[in-house]
Amino acid sequence: MDKVQAVISPAKGEPVELTTICIPEPGPNDVVVKIQACGVCHTDLAYQQGDVEDAFPFLLGHEAAGVVETVGDRVTHVAPGDFVVLNWRAVCGECRACKRGEPQYCFATFNASKKMTLEDGTELTPALGIGAFAEKTLIHEGQCTKVNPDADPAAAGLLGCGVMAGLGAAVNTGKVTRGQSVAVIGCGGVGMAAIAGAHLAGATTIIAVDTDESKLELAKEFGATHTLVSSESVVEDIQEITEFGVDVAIDAVGIPATWKQAFYARDLGGTVVLVGVPAPGQTVEIEAADIFSHGGALKSAWYGDCLPERDFPMYTDLYLQGRFPLDKFVTERIGLDKVNEAFETMKSGKVLRSVVVL
Repeated sequence: MDKVQAVISPAKGEPVELTTICIPEPGPNDVVVKIQACGVCHTDLAYQQGDVEDAFPFLLGHEAAGVVETVGDRVTHVAPGDFVVLNWRAVCGECRACKRGEPQYCFATFNASKKMTLEDGTELTPALGIGAFAEKTLIHEGQCTKVNPDADPAAAGLLGCGVMAGLGAAVNTGKVTRGQSVAVIGCGGVGMAAIAGAHLAGATTIIAVDTDESKLELAKEFGATHTLVSSESVVEDIQEITEFGVDVAIDAVGIPATWKQAFYARDLGGTVVLVGVPAPGQTVEIEAADIFSHGGALKSAWYGDCLPERDFPMYTDLYLQGRFPLDKFVTERIGLDKVNEAFETMKSGKVLRSVVVL
């Protein structure tokens, strides 16, 4: 059993703590990964605030990259020394989604067979089944995806959640193709990744919408061709730029007002993609006749509808080739002891990603 330093959330709303945790020997299909970097994601903040579940204490962190250290005796997927990006959807191959050929919706993802604990034996709940604000973590072998070891761990790890969510919302869920027009509402890390994904896919008109003009300036670096400060006239402004509306409208905020903007900003037969996560209890009121008359598709992007084994290596390679700006999402690099401060920085909206580097 290893003892390592890690960041836990002890109770709802309380500041996170840097403490010692215990990593058990891996089970037959488990691996121990030495973490090199882990992004500070909004989902970690949601765990800390009790908005995900009530299984405290949590071992936070899930947007990570590192090196496989030890493996269980049945592990075949990775080996010690492999550089991996961690994922929270280890496709099972057996659930109803997998059996119908849609593994991106896998409903029975694998997790480690043993629990990490505090020194007193208290079991920890790893965020999204990972728990990577730690020097080491224990996960199932399927939660590791090998990628090119030349990649910067701080950048590559971001594929594990936020960047893949936005990128996939454009490429996988929205199926953006060459020559299309796209609007992205909300230019945080996920929205910026959607813009970069639309640019990579060959969209020729990419409209970034946000309330913050500094974010709109940054959006141009990720591929936005037009920017709009959010206002009551956003739908009309998008239609003026595109004549009829966009082919794909992506809501990266996740509130009723922005979803309705996305709905009406698209062309007839266009696609709406919801990737921003709505708070429980929120509702959208819209005329049924409008849903019928606009046609097209209304979609939600779960993890960017990604398949880690397909997508993580590919986008890592595109980043190393200079074709996808993965490193631009790293706003600051911090130590394990600075996660509380990173949460406050996140709330200010001034970073795309703070990344814990070990």
